[in-house]
Amino acid sequence: MSLYLMSKNLQSPMYFFITQLSLYDLLVTTDVVPTLLHTALYGELTVSLIYCILQLCFFVMLESSECFLLSLMSYDRYLAICNPLRYHSIMSHKFCVTSVTIIWFMGFIMSLTDLFAIQNLYFCGPHAIDHFYCDFEPILKLSCSDTSIFHYQVLILGSFVIMIPFIVIVMSYVCIGITILKIPSNTGRYKAFSTCSSHLIVVSLFYGTLSIVYMFPTKGQSLLLRQSLLLSKVLSLMYTVVTPLLNPIIYTLRNKDFKEAFQKVKYVIKESIHNVFSV
Repeated sequence: MSLYLMSKNLQSPMYFFITQLSLYDLLVTTDVVPTLLHTALYGELTVSLIYCILQLCFFVMLESSECFLLSLMSYDRYLAICNPLRYHSIMSHKFCVTSVTIIWFMGFIMSLTDLFAIQNLYFCGPHAIDHFYCDFEPILKLSCSDTSIFHYQVLILGSFVIMIPFIVIVMSYVCIGITILKIPSNTGRYKAFSTCSSHLIVVSLFYGTLSIVYMFPTKGQSLLLRQSLLLSKVLSLMYTVVTPLLNPIIYTLRNKDFKEAFQKVKYVIKESIHNVFSV
């Protein structure tokens, strides 16, 4: 994020979207990881109901926004590879800022919907959440109210947040794949594919685990249910901890432009420090 703000070479739509993705990852880990670490170290963590609901709403807003952002990034790669002549006219700075603003707003609406749903529930005990953060399903299991309508709500909203962006991503990459296959030289194919390979890796990790957790409800016998809950917690680690950890590595450490920008910024800082001490 700092390199994007300081380097002129990174002022492009793709890197603007990467900084937004970095911001989402930073906020998600800030929301989830402290609770996870405290639970891992001390066995449990006591929080208020308000804190738990706010953590869930914040999490829903960020993860929903990231789904939409990943679909927007796939559209960006589609234009860059399949329609390069119109890329800069479509992916203008105004379009990018407006799109990201709409994405934040849609994430906020999703979060607000869950907030209204949960505040109408009655909690009479027990008050122990079998998870490392306050997710929707574990909270619903603690309620004494009829939660069937809220399970349908999670399924419908999950389908909207996950499936629609996923369809956009799949369609974009089908077009990208067809265009790459039409390139005559192997060098040209490799260069075109390398521009979207990082995004494809992130989408596979993020959507694969997110869809399993939220699109397939955990029901069945007690043994199968415990196994499903354990699998759900393991998969939740992927999109709350592992994916935010890998994103900087995938997008920056493997990126030539980021490496060059880092070297330039490091040189400028080094020269500035040298001049200060020389004076």
